[in-house]
Amino acid sequence: MVAMPATRPRWRRRLRRYGPAWVGSAIVLAWILVALFAPLIAPYPPQAQDIVNRLTPPSADHWLGTDVLGRDVLSRLIFGARLSLLAGFSVVLLGAAIGVTVGIIAAWARGFVDEALMRFTDLVLCFPPIILALAIAAALGIGSTNTILAMLVVWWPKFARLARALALVQRSQEYVEAATVLGLKPVRILGRHILPNTLGPLAVLITLDLGNAILTFAGLSFLGLGVVPPTAEWGSMVAEGRELVEQWWVATFPGLAILTVVVGFNFLGDGLRDWLDPRTRGR
Repeated sequence: MVAMPATRPRWRRRLRRYGPAWVGSAIVLAWILVALFAPLIAPYPPQAQDIVNRLTPPSADHWLGTDVLGRDVLSRLIFGARLSLLAGFSVVLLGAAIGVTVGIIAAWARGFVDEALMRFTDLVLCFPPIILALAIAAALGIGSTNTILAMLVVWWPKFARLARALALVQRSQEYVEAATVLGLKPVRILGRHILPNTLGPLAVLITLDLGNAILTFAGLSFLGLGVVPPTAEWGSMVAEGRELVEQWWVATFPGLAILTVVVGFNFLGDGLRDWLDPRTRGR
């Protein structure tokens, strides 16, 4: 009888703390499932045109209306989730792999190698990411692969900086000194000891950065440097409807899709950060 009132406030505190993380997880999982089962969910093919019914408002036949070519907005939105999520995951995961490798090598090697790698990292960081990605994408040409490569060039330095800082902290620990005395090779020390102890903050940055990568990819597509028409992609869909004020549904629903997935990853990243923080985990 006495334990119930003490347990309930703690449950409520955890719900307030991790509630947004569960909401973010549900949003992200829902969009991933939509992307995976797009051919089964979409009511129409994403490229199917119906000029007679162009720019029709949301109705029973077209739940989110049609665009300037009579294509179903809902179907294109569903198939657009595939490319947007794939681009976001590709840029962040590949950027994290490159950045973490550079950062850990710099922290272990120190000296000239550290200086050279970090000065090159600082050089890339000097440019605003979206501007540099825009210039590289324009040089490479239109296409989703070229856009991903352009984003990847500017995406890895933040991971390199964080990985280097974390690796420097771990390198000063006694277990690394003990492993060195035992004669373990640097590759094994880095892969088996230092890297696993840096994954927590890196996982948080990866989760938070996924929404930013999707937003940046959509922005480049909005400017005409992303996908090749008529490929369904959220940023290009917003661009197609930017001048259609009366036909608000053409640009509104893709914009809401971008908003929800970015908010979902931000909620998930914030919750993961709180859960991994030992100072707040037990509260």
